[in-house]
Amino acid sequence: MNVIPDASTLTAWRKSSYSENGGGGCVEVSDGYTSGVPVRDSKIPHGPAVVFPVAGWSSFVAAVKGGQPLS
Repeated sequence: MNVIPDASTLTAWRKSSYSENGGGGCVEVSDGYTSGVPVRDSKIPHGPAVVFPVAGWSSFVAAVKGGQPLS
């Protein structure tokens, strides 16, 4: 798994619709990164982002949307 040490260098961050609105548990993803899908904690915009392979991220999103339990 790849890590981007300072995620603020990327643009086009969007917050997950599954993130908690008032609880502060917000996940953001960045579009247009050619090496995968960067994911970061929105509370730490200058912190790291973990880059997931596109296929793995797509499977994860499909599972969440389908209501499958994640283990």
